[in-house]
Amino acid sequence: MASSGGTFRQNANADARLAAIVDSSYDAIIGKDLNSIITDWNRAAERMFGYSAEEAIGQPILMLIPEHMQDEEVEIIAKIRAGERIPSFETARRRKDGSLVAVSLTISPIKNSAGEIVGASKIARDISAAKESERRIRLLMREVNHRVKNQFAVILSMVRETSKRSTDPGEFEELIRARIMALSRSHDLLVTSEWAGASLFDLVQEHLKPFGHEERISLSGPLLTLQSNAVQNLGMAFHELGTNSSKYGALAAEGGRIEITWKVEAGPDAQRRFRLLWHETSSAPAVGAQQKMTERKGFGERKGFGTVVLQRVAPQSLSGSSSLERSPGSVKWELDAPLEAIVVPQLGAEDGSDFNG
Repeated sequence: MASSGGTFRQNANADARLAAIVDSSYDAIIGKDLNSIITDWNRAAERMFGYSAEEAIGQPILMLIPEHMQDEEVEIIAKIRAGERIPSFETARRRKDGSLVAVSLTISPIKNSAGEIVGASKIARDISAAKESERRIRLLMREVNHRVKNQFAVILSMVRETSKRSTDPGEFEELIRARIMALSRSHDLLVTSEWAGASLFDLVQEHLKPFGHEERISLSGPLLTLQSNAVQNLGMAFHELGTNSSKYGALAAEGGRIEITWKVEAGPDAQRRFRLLWHETSSAPAVGAQQKMTERKGFGERKGFGTVVLQRVAPQSLSGSSSLERSPGSVKWELDAPLEAIVVPQLGAEDGSDFNG
C-alpha cells in the first residue's frame, strides 16, 4: 500500500510533467476563470500574442478579442457554465501590437477536485499560413477560370480563321493541332510560374524548339518578365513566324538565320516602349516554294491566319503597332508597344535604365 507521502510525490510529479508539456507546447495554451480573467499563459501564447505571462495573467481575455467579435466570449462562457461541449472553430485574435492573427480554437472546461466547472482552457493554433494558402488558391482558381475562358475564345477564333483559309481537311487538322499546341506551350510557362508571367527568353525558346536548328537562331535583349497576356499573344506570333520559317524561310534553307532582338527605350512622349524585331535571312526560295508560301501561309499577297496574328491580333492586344516586310530571302516583323502592356509591372525599373543591356 502506497504511503500518503508517495501519493503526494506521484501527484506532484504528474503535475510537473503536465506543466512541462503545457509550457513546451507549440500551440498557445491559455487558462481563464468563469469571469473571463486569464489565469494561465504558456510560452507559445507569449510568442503568438506578444504579451508576457506577467502582462497577461490577471487581465480579461477580451484584450485578445477584436471589438466586433467580443460576443464570441459571452457565448463561450455561457456554454462552459452549462457544461456544453464547444467544437473547435476558426476565428481571429488580436496581438499586443494590434495586428490580427487567424487561429483555430479548442476550448475545454476546467473542473476542481469536486468536479465543479471553475474555468476553461483554450488552445489556440496559428492558422495564418493555411489561410494565406487558401486565399492564394482562390485567387489562382479565379485567374485560371478567366484564362481558360480566354483560351476558349482564342481557340474558337483560330478554328474560324483557319477554316476560312483551308480547303483540305487534313491541312486544317494539322494547322489547328499545331496552333493549339503552341497555346499549350505558353500556358505551361504560365502555370509553372502560377500565372506570374514568363521570361521572354523562355517564351521564344519554347515556341521555336519544335522546329529545331537552334544553332541558326540568336536572341538578344534585356531580361524581361512578360505579363500573361503578352505571353499568350507573343507566343502565337512566334509560332506563326517559326512555322513559316520552317517551311519556306530561314529554317528551311541551308545557311538561313533568324535574329530576334528586343529593347526598351523612351518614346516621344517619354513613355517607355518595348520594341522587338524578328529578322530572318536565307537564300531566295525556289519559285514553287514562293508560290506555296503566298497561297498557303499568307505572308505574301493573300492574308493568311499568320499574317492576321502578326499585323492585327498581337499588336492590338498589346496596345501597339507592327510592320511585316517580306522579300525573297528575308522576313522582318517589328513590334512596338508600351512597356506597361508587356512586362510584369512590379519588375519595371522607374527610368527604364535597367532594361537597356
